Amino acid sequence: MSITIFSHPDCELHNPDENHPECPERIQAINDQLIRSGMEFVVQQKDAGMAHLDDIYRAHSKIYVDELIAKSPQEGHIWLDPDTPMTPQSLQAARRAAGAAIDAVDEVMNADNQQAFCAVRPPGHHATYDQAMGFCLFNNIAIAACYAMHKYDLERIAIIDFDVHHGNGTEDIFKNDDRVLFCSSFQSAFYPFTGEDSNHKNIVNVPLAAGCKGPEWRAAVSELWFNAIEEMKPQLILISAGFDGHAEDDMAQFFLREDDYHWISEQLKQLADRHCKGRIVSTLEGGYNLSALGRSVVAHLKGMM
Repeated sequence: MSITIFSHPDCELHNPDENHPECPERIQAINDQLIRSGMEFVVQQKDAGMAHLDDIYRAHSKIYVDELIAKSPQEGHIWLDPDTPMTPQSLQAARRAAGAAIDAVDEVMNADNQQAFCAVRPPGHHATYDQAMGFCLFNNIAIAACYAMHKYDLERIAIIDFDVHHGNGTEDIFKNDDRVLFCSSFQSAFYPFTGEDSNHKNIVNVPLAAGCKGPEWRAAVSELWFNAIEEMKPQLILISAGFDGHAEDDMAQFFLREDDYHWISEQLKQLADRHCKGRIVSTLEGGYNLSALGRSVVAHLKGMM
């Protein structure tokens, strides 16, 4: 068995501003590091399909999705919020990113490979039920979870989000859905300034102060996440894999390293082996220092293997 990586050239079409941190070069950096590390020879790579609107509607308001489609510009770009641009190609890229997550669910549920990673953009975990924000149009991991529950009748899904920013969109979509356990670690008092006062029993947030290093982060998520996952016994583990907590990434003030991403991936793989036949779908969220991003993704994949 190996890991299947889903991606597509369409994910590089969303390119509004050469100075925007969420840039096409992120995908290129991952591909370059896969080659440099030799990982391209031990993973399988597949083109992602396009998400159907019905699959997107399960996670998002139909009104929101239809309005987003209607406002797609014919040229140039518009701003959906102060951080989130939209170009004529953005919808195509976003539907391809969501489609990768859907294809990855089918892969781990039906194929020989029980782990899949989606090297896609734009990211998704800030997109709420009815709002684009924080570089995100559609919530890829939420769409995957909704698809898995619909297609495979799953009743217990754990979503783990280790991006340095709180996965507010994912929490918004699942905060009242007991079928989904959502675990998010993030820098406190930081964008999007949510998650520290959540009181839903299926939400396990881990806010940590700026300056957090690997040992502190590992101890906190071990204490708060792993027992909750063990108790749930998920039928599928989904990962919002954000690497912007890396010490070399100036998007935030965490000081994680590749070893930390390898460690959490290895821990989640062990939990998946115990409870859901090893089934893991991971999709890219943040990570904006290109070198650190590529190296961290490789560490993540090695941990899942």
